[in-house]
Amino acid sequence: MASTVTITEQLGSQAAAKAFTLTSAVWFAFATSFGMIAAGYLIAPDFMANIEFIQFGRSRPIHVNLVLFGFVTPGLLAAALYYTPRLLRTDLYSQRLGVVTAILWNLTLIVAVVTLSMGYSQGREYAELPWAVDMMIAGLFGLVIFNLFMTVHRRQEPILYVSIWYACAAVILTAVGYCLGNVIWKPDSGALLGIPDAILLWFYGHNIFGLLLTPLALGVAYYVLPLATRSPLYSHTLSLIGFWSLIVVYTHVGTHHLLQVPVPTWLKAISIVDSVGMVIPVMVFLINIWFTVKGKLGDIHADIGAKFVFTGTIMYFFANIQGSFMALPQVQRITHFNNWVVGHAHLGVFAFAGITALGGLYFILPKITKKPLYSRYLADLQYWLILIGVSVMIIDLTIVGLIQGNAWINGETIYRVLPEIHLYYVIRASAGLFILAGAYLGLYNIVRTLFFNPGAATE
Repeated sequence: MASTVTITEQLGSQAAAKAFTLTSAVWFAFATSFGMIAAGYLIAPDFMANIEFIQFGRSRPIHVNLVLFGFVTPGLLAAALYYTPRLLRTDLYSQRLGVVTAILWNLTLIVAVVTLSMGYSQGREYAELPWAVDMMIAGLFGLVIFNLFMTVHRRQEPILYVSIWYACAAVILTAVGYCLGNVIWKPDSGALLGIPDAILLWFYGHNIFGLLLTPLALGVAYYVLPLATRSPLYSHTLSLIGFWSLIVVYTHVGTHHLLQVPVPTWLKAISIVDSVGMVIPVMVFLINIWFTVKGKLGDIHADIGAKFVFTGTIMYFFANIQGSFMALPQVQRITHFNNWVVGHAHLGVFAFAGITALGGLYFILPKITKKPLYSRYLADLQYWLILIGVSVMIIDLTIVGLIQGNAWINGETIYRVLPEIHLYYVIRASAGLFILAGAYLGLYNIVRTLFFNPGAATE
């Protein structure tokens, strides 16, 4: 453990939050790099086709898993590891355990990239990772759960702020959902047979967003925006209503991915009703947080972290409205099994949760380093690069999806449609370059802030 102690001492009193901040920034750059490789194959499939380790079927799941578990989740956990002790008026149970968790998290991601690039995949959406990596991820969530819950156990503050509710629920529910969705009791295949496997997979697949990224992101928003605007939360009651309605409603929406396959009709009906019902927890949250910052847009603009987070809440609104409509069978006839869904995934995972994660990182960085951000200019430039890039990409993929969906309805063959959408794939890759540039700018800014920042101490 000597090396771990040395790393902890080097990172300082907020070692766990710093370690996860660095983890998120590094893997954000890698995730977008693999995303650009995958986007390039859609434009020119024969380009680098002889390099098997980065072919589309391998670079795409690497990109997806690095975004989910390398960029967004560690970024949101970094903020949670910072604000949880502060809201509970106690110290994090173990900074050393937090750093060890971050080190093991990075080792797990390295193993994930290597195995996927070598073709070891279970071939299931969001559950591609082989059994050994699944067990590593489950163990990592166990470590995070232990650290957070022991911190809650030792708290000096009797009232649990809603951000604590969201953070604790996210890690415990995801640990259970991940084990179920990846069928860890069947290490030979990591899957069940037939329709039961599809049902279980999409229960897990949608809840990676609904019960991991969403509650962690909402917890960050509830912490950052009231502090940045120096405003009391509009309604603590509404925050708890939003929390419990999210947990109840979101859990059952995954089957709306299976409306066109022979799953039980009652399960389809539940998924459609709950998908539409997602308007309730989303609007409760948005009303609560937007009323909290009402009239304080100047304060939000002045704080780069709050600006990212507030933008994330706007993207959350669009993601919910689009998602609820997509669950309707008549709408899904056009929007499913094409790039519309890919655009929606980027809207929810990246534009909402990812941008919120970046906001959380920039909000806590001056506090955990006790120095100002290395460059506010670079952070603002990253904000605009990412906002422009992801917005163009979402609009572009939505248009492509409508072209593909209507062509399918009209009975057109795939090869007739491909020339029509080629230009849109070029636009998609071009938008990705904005995001890629933003990722590397952010990595540089965060590394300089953590380790090579000459700025005067703020405390």
